[in-house]
Amino acid sequence: MTLPERLALRLEVEEFLVEEAAILDEWRLDDWLALFTEDATYVVPSTDVPEGDPSHDLTLIDDDHLRLTWRVNRLKSRHAHREFPWSRTRRLVTNVRVLRAEGDELDVTASILVHRFRHGHADTFVGRYLTTLVRTPDGLRIRRRRAELDLERLSPNGALSMVF
Repeated sequence: MTLPERLALRLEVEEFLVEEAAILDEWRLDDWLALFTEDATYVVPSTDVPEGDPSHDLTLIDDDHLRLTWRVNRLKSRHAHREFPWSRTRRLVTNVRVLRAEGDELDVTASILVHRFRHGHADTFVGRYLTTLVRTPDGLRIRRRRAELDLERLSPNGALSMVF
């Protein structure tokens, strides 16, 4: 792949991830869910074993598309007491890299910084995305998302009631 092709690919991926961040910050959860393929997985490993395997290690979130749909529906309802009213968030996505591009699949990584504001408190979450994107007729979609948080513990930041 030539340098201009690599730069164009990275820009395409970066625009996708930045748009995803805006969708989440605007609490457009149905639009966010539509960015995932039907066979998608969404994992947030525990902070003490960020490289852990969900098949045998504790995870904070380990969702397939159905569970992700349930999570979105719950967050939109008044039953998600921790997120009613919704937190205000601002996500920064940076250091985007395309690690692999084969056929219609792209493995990408990006650093994330999420600021959450709720009830007079400000929380900051730092981490990275490990994402497999796939090209579809509707554009890029997320097949696998792993959001690894760099926090040593969650207690200063409270509950994980939002999505990364």
